[in-house]
Amino acid sequence: MKKVVLSCVVILAFIIYSMYQRTKGAEELPITLSKNSVSTPAPTETPLVATNQSVPTDTHTSTPSQNGGFKDGSYTGSVEDAFYGNIQVQATISGGRLTDVQFLQYPNDRHDSIEINSQSNPILAQEAIQAQSAHVDIVSGATDSSEAFVRSLQSALDKAKG
Repeated sequence: MKKVVLSCVVILAFIIYSMYQRTKGAEELPITLSKNSVSTPAPTETPLVATNQSVPTDTHTSTPSQNGGFKDGSYTGSVEDAFYGNIQVQATISGGRLTDVQFLQYPNDRHDSIEINSQSNPILAQEAIQAQSAHVDIVSGATDSSEAFVRSLQSALDKAKG
């Protein structure tokens, strides 16, 4: 009888601890920029959880801009695996320059994923616009998301080059 009661107490303690970590764990993750740039995508594993969202079609003009290396328009990148879900971005080109990056898909079904991506997505988009390329610093604490972002944005920018 003592073994059954002890087992129940251990299981209950584990459940309470798991629930605590799920709600508080992401708040403790530091999100900082790394000095290393992503140069080649790393192989990825099958995602544990994927988002199912519709993918908009590309809209773009057929004439290259005089002001930069890209054709004006909106270009949708490939869907890339970020381990806990997929990442897909849409790049907006205006005046031949990258002016906006929107996340069409990103892992957002777990509390930790929401916290991490709410911090890392704006950093990644801002860095890409400043760099005018997909070569951005990895965000520490969001390495898989950063690498998937780079691959998706690069595919969108490849479409914009023509």
